[in-house]
Amino acid sequence: MPNLPKPRLRRAGRLRDAHAPAPNVEPRVEVVTHGGLRWINIEKPLPADQAWLEEHFEFHPLDYEDVMSRNQRPKIDEYPDYLFAVLHFPVFDKTVGRLNAGELDMFIGPDFLLTIPNERLQPVEYLFERCRSSDEARAELFEKGPGFLLYKIVDDCFDYCFPMLRKMGNKLERMEDDIFEGRSEEVVRDISNVKQEIINFRKIIRPQRSVLRDLERNKQRYLAEDLDIYFDDIVDASERIWDMLENYKEVVEALEDTNESVLSHRTNDVLRVLTTISVIILPLTLIASLWGMNVRVPGQDESAPFYAIVAVLVALLVGSLAYFRRRGWL
Repeated sequence: MPNLPKPRLRRAGRLRDAHAPAPNVEPRVEVVTHGGLRWINIEKPLPADQAWLEEHFEFHPLDYEDVMSRNQRPKIDEYPDYLFAVLHFPVFDKTVGRLNAGELDMFIGPDFLLTIPNERLQPVEYLFERCRSSDEARAELFEKGPGFLLYKIVDDCFDYCFPMLRKMGNKLERMEDDIFEGRSEEVVRDISNVKQEIINFRKIIRPQRSVLRDLERNKQRYLAEDLDIYFDDIVDASERIWDMLENYKEVVEALEDTNESVLSHRTNDVLRVLTTISVIILPLTLIASLWGMNVRVPGQDESAPFYAIVAVLVALLVGSLAYFRRRGWL
């Protein structure tokens, strides 16, 4: 197992390994310190940032591989001297118009918290900037230890999910109104898009529900006993998000079924009208065809039978319409 992560002095003449950055490449490391606790943030780490980490900390090599990996599952790895956590949070990609998973890797030690988001996570970015620019914020968040700072970061990330969920709920309400206002064809694409968003959201939240419970069990190492309830709040927030996603899943499936029923009903109305017209025209066509044959027919040389036949056709037409109307077929 690795020893306590601690700063290491740079040794003169030390040979660079194959992953070491070029001399003119600077690592993009941001640090906020207060009361002996450091918050180190590295957004979208590059090889130069990994080299800086290896230079200053002695984490397990597999953890470094997980940090640089782009497809790491949510998990908690417990070591004697630190915790390594991987969490996923939804991030809306405006370029493609869909939800993606933003990964947040975190190392938690007795006197440091290291956050490494592989995407721009606004809650982490805003909280870090707040700590960097405000002495009051640093005193509020840092003096309670790394556990409370970890709670605040994760809690802000989960709180950021609720506005996304409210937007989904508003979309579902608008689609319900559109369905019953006669815009069923336009709603089909909207239902598909919202359904995809819900699926992506569920794929992000589902695997880390158990990870949060593991984090709750491991929190005692870096959290005072009087702050124990805070991590229970994170688990509750995760469960609320999951319950909302389950509800939205049921709602969008119900809307999809309702929209299909409306479209089917409209199609049936069209077919009913067409069928009625066909049935009405059929006897009229038959009579007209009989008197339109290229053979001699009764009354061929007289004009009176023509008007009689027209009158019969009109009577059949009116009678058929009246009959269908009385039966409720029109």
